Amino acid sequence: MNVREALDARYSCRAFTRAPVTRAQIEAIVAAACRAPSWANTQPWEVFVAAGEALERIRQGYLKRAADGAERALEIAGPSSWPEAHQARTAELMRLRFGILGVERDDAEARGRLVQRNYRLFDAPAVAWLCLDKALSPWSLYDLGAFAQSLMLAATAAGLDSIPAVMLASWPDIVRAELGVPDSLAIAIGIALGHAEREDPLNKVRSPRRPPAEVLRVRGL
Repeated sequence: MNVREALDARYSCRAFTRAPVTRAQIEAIVAAACRAPSWANTQPWEVFVAAGEALERIRQGYLKRAADGAERALEIAGPSSWPEAHQARTAELMRLRFGILGVERDDAEARGRLVQRNYRLFDAPAVAWLCLDKALSPWSLYDLGAFAQSLMLAATAAGLDSIPAVMLASWPDIVRAELGVPDSLAIAIGIALGHAEREDPLNKVRSPRRPPAEVLRVRGL
């Protein structure tokens, strides 16, 4: 599989099978991702992975917080609003998801079940939480993004599926306590890893992409 094939094959998997992920697989894809570029070779990424009983304790902690109606406590703040064009693309994706599931937009119960997938950690057998030193500026988030994409492409090439999700970082204290993440690090995002449940309808959804002509501006060529 070449890079272009991995880019085309990667998608956000929202349901995983119980098939396990091995330590060797995790180590291999992290080693590949460590080739990502970073500002002045700072390599600011720190990775904490949970599987097995440790991951199940985190999963149950998330489900309890969600059931209690606890507010998320993200350590990397999300945007207060999105530009109109961004909102439109999000709305289009939600229409695709609801459509394939046969869910009406005003069906609050069905929408709640969709959100619950996040707090079940998509039933993934492994989750990697990516962290940054709290002393760093937002510029280092670019480096972490490059690392995250490299990690997911390496996973795709290794036959694994993945999904990056901010909801996996909803309650960092649960992750911190279970995995020993030091207070000096901010837990930025989680990436679920495993093998896709191919028959799950949501795994058949592919989010549309903007055409290159809409994105690209070139002068001199």
